[in-house]
Formats: sequence, structure tokens, C-alpha cells
Amino acid sequence: MQIELKRDIANDYDYNEAIKTLRTNIQFCGNSIRTVMFTSAMPDEGKSEVSFALAQSFAQIGKRTLMVDADIRKSVLVTRYHLRKKVNGLSQYLSGQMQLDEILYETNQENFYVIFAGPYSPNPAELLEEPLFAELLEQAKEQFDYVIIDTPPMGNLIDGAIVAAHCDGAVMVVESGAISYHLEERVKAQLEKSGCHILGVVLNKVDIHNGRYYGGYGKYGKYSRYGKYGYYRRYGGKYGGYGEYRRQQDSAAVKNDAGDGG
Repeated sequence: MQIELKRDIANDYDYNEAIKTLRTNIQFCGNSIRTVMFTSAMPDEGKSEVSFALAQSFAQIGKRTLMVDADIRKSVLVTRYHLRKKVNGLSQYLSGQMQLDEILYETNQENFYVIFAGPYSPNPAELLEEPLFAELLEQAKEQFDYVIIDTPPMGNLIDGAIVAAHCDGAVMVVESGAISYHLEERVKAQLEKSGCHILGVVLNKVDIHNGRYYGGYGKYGKYSRYGKYGYYRRYGGKYGGYGEYRRQQDSAAVKNDAGDGG
């Protein structure tokens, strides 16, 4: 089955170079790193956009690439990429309603394939724990050079940790200046408990023209050993309103550091 994706990688030099850097550094992790999951602490940090762009980038250099949307709770891919027809997805496969060939879509971009999340499920964690999910990834590794998996935020959900247990590596996406350091520590610890190797941290939505660009990275000092695998993406002010909203939502559970503005 083939679908047409309407949204390409942004025509932005800094952004495209950042994605290429991320792609190259993941390749430098070794040939054994082929199934990579992306996660974040909270919604709207940009993990879906980053993982999709990376998958596209791998496909563009001739790597047969599969993008798996494992965010069964709140997928954004179908609406974001303007699909004209209804598609099947992961939740239907894991619940036994569909076969793998009924949810695997070839796209109009060469070497690029997608498995969408499918209809919302009230028990996504239980579905992801099914042996079918592990079997899907094993089959995918036989057919594709890279499998990129978008997972739900891990600040309050266990889904990402379940997926991580079946992946070769994980990348954390962190929105600059919006998320508590302590919350990121919790996500990092949860990934480590799953046994998944943390490949790096993507510091996202950074204004590279702001004088605090380099200084702001310092607050993630404990992550510095992963930093070489990350990259900076410039969004300008487009997403500026999300950070304050999440700080207000987060404040009851996690106290923000005074220095989290960078």
C-alpha cells in the first residue's frame, strides 16, 4: 500500500544541517544501532517532528527506513502530514485486527515506509507489552536498515519504557528552557531501567541567535556525555507559548529550577 505525504523536511538550512548531524552521529554509534526510539518528558517538545525528519533523512541517503508511530494515545502524524485516506495502524495490529502487511505503508518518498499509530486504544501500555510488538520490530530489522520509533512522553506514562526494552538505542528530546531538569532525570532513569542504551539528547527549539544559546546548555551538565549525539534546532518564536503552559501544569508534581529559562 502506498500513501502520499504532503509535508517534507523544512526548507531551513540550520534545521536540515542539524538533522544531518543527528543522522551522522547515530550512524557513528555503530552498525548494531538500527532500532532507535525517540521520547520526551512532556508533550509538544518536538519528538515526533524530529523522529520523522530523521527517518526521512535516512531514506534520502538510500537507507531503507521504517518510521513507527508508537504514540497510540495521541498521535499527530495523520493530521500533520495531511493524509487523504484512512489508514490502518499499530493498535489494530497489536490487538489482532490486522496483519502486518495491512498496516505497513510505502510512501511517495523513496526508501521511506511508515506504520501509523492507528485508532486510539484505552490500554496502549498493555498492547505494547504484547509479544506481537517485539516480533514486529524483529521482522522490521530484517527488512529495513533503520527503524525509527516515536513514543509517548515519559514524564507520566510507561509506554516509552516498554518500547525502549526492545530498541537498540534511545534519544531524548528536550525543549530548551521549558522542562525541569529533575523531570528529565526521571525520564533518563526510567530509560536506564529498561536496559536501553541512551544514545543522546536533542536540545530542541533553541533560538541560536539568542545570546544565551551556549550558556543555556550548561544546565544539562550531567547529560554532557551524551551531548555529542544531540543537535540544536532553531524554531524562533513559533512554539513559544507551550513552555509556560507546561510549567504551570507540571508545577504540582515537579518544582522547576530557577535556572530553567535557558
